[in-house]
Amino acid sequence: MPKPLNLVVACSENRVIGQGRRLPFDLPEDKAWFGRKTAGTVCVLGRVCFEIWPRVLLDGRQPVVLTSQPELVRAEAARRFGGDAAARMRVAPDVAAALAFAQQLPGEIMICGGQRIYEETLPFADRIYLTLVHAEIAGDVFMPEWRHLPWRETARRESSDANYRYTFSTLER
Repeated sequence: MPKPLNLVVACSENRVIGQGRRLPFDLPEDKAWFGRKTAGTVCVLGRVCFEIWPRVLLDGRQPVVLTSQPELVRAEAARRFGGDAAARMRVAPDVAAALAFAQQLPGEIMICGGQRIYEETLPFADRIYLTLVHAEIAGDVFMPEWRHLPWRETARRESSDANYRYTFSTLER
């Protein structure tokens, strides 16, 4: 039986998840929550997400990176994390291969973005760990629309900082 697929995402009300290869908002509480939630898991993510996430290979994470340029990703991993980093990660050419790798590794599977990976995995995801920022934010990378699908909210916590109100939700099928 395949392991469940969990999407982990923070987005604005208008579904923005990125702007200019960066997060469109800075939410320290969400970053801390995301770090705890993904520690010790298999993290499926695209090359850009891998490049901008400074802790991707720390805290027991096992990244599976989607890319058409595996040599560049392995070189970046070695540069950022040391020579053995490339051995601690998997590289896949597409979502199907990434999920096949992820199913073989120990730990929960967390889909960590970006847009194309969310688009391809949302239709069969079992759960979404969603941080919804209650604002319309400019951006160029989006979470696909999820609200029309049959989710039920199993956990919810409201929070805010000096700039935004946001909600942490767990949505399950």
